Amino acid sequence: MGGRAGIRFFGLCVGWLAAGSAAAAPARAPVRPLPAAPDAACRFESTGSGRVAAVPDGRSLTLEDGREVRLAGIETPPEPEAADPGARASAAAAAKAALALLALGKTVELHQRASASDRYGRILAFVSLPDESEPSLAHALLARGYARVAASLDDVACTAELLSRERVARSQRLGLWGEADYAVMSAESGADLLGQQGRFAVVEGRVASVRESGGMIYMNFGRRWSQALTVTILKRHERSFAAAGLQPDRLWNLRLRVRGYIEERSGPRIEVTRPEQIEIAEGR
Repeated sequence: MGGRAGIRFFGLCVGWLAAGSAAAAPARAPVRPLPAAPDAACRFESTGSGRVAAVPDGRSLTLEDGREVRLAGIETPPEPEAADPGARASAAAAAKAALALLALGKTVELHQRASASDRYGRILAFVSLPDESEPSLAHALLARGYARVAASLDDVACTAELLSRERVARSQRLGLWGEADYAVMSAESGADLLGQQGRFAVVEGRVASVRESGGMIYMNFGRRWSQALTVTILKRHERSFAAAGLQPDRLWNLRLRVRGYIEERSGPRIEVTRPEQIEIAEGR
């Protein structure tokens, strides 16, 4: 989607959000209330507050005192490079607009389980609006369909809480989930997956085979591993996956949903380091 189509989509996103609905959606997908839940798993200790002066992208905030904050627990469409097609630019702009309408000019609180920052020195935190019902801005963006649950959150209960928000938005095709370029990708579409190399993706498919070699476990999603997704797990991490009910050698023929960054290793590949990156979408 590019040109006028991308601009129309971006305008629709801003319009939905500006209307003030807690989970606004286009007419094609009426919004049902989110299921009741305590939403307590991601409520970590408050580590400070500040007023939002700028929103650089869909998951970043700049506070008035100069601190830069990165929203923990989610991924949003990255700011596009010059060569990116219009659909990517529109998705990034829509996510940025969603966050700006929620937070720009408001005082926010930062919450962290432990002090953390990314390689650029930005604070990694869950960010909340003190007087709002949403547990955090990450929850709000997920519920509206402008973010996906990240692959790097090392907290099982919090990840499950966030995934429940994402699942509702995805099932109702809210926000960006209604767009083909943002939808869950097929594990057997090797060429499409390689087109997302270096980008975060959610991929779904049935495991065709599981094998081990050189301290690595390989889960192949197609007969020709070079033309379908391969998920890799270090053998030393196997115990943590087994404890989560995801023993790799028992996942054969199950339909899985995997999230992570697409790499090219003689075919598309996602390296999985945490059980939270894998969901069982369907049994045998």
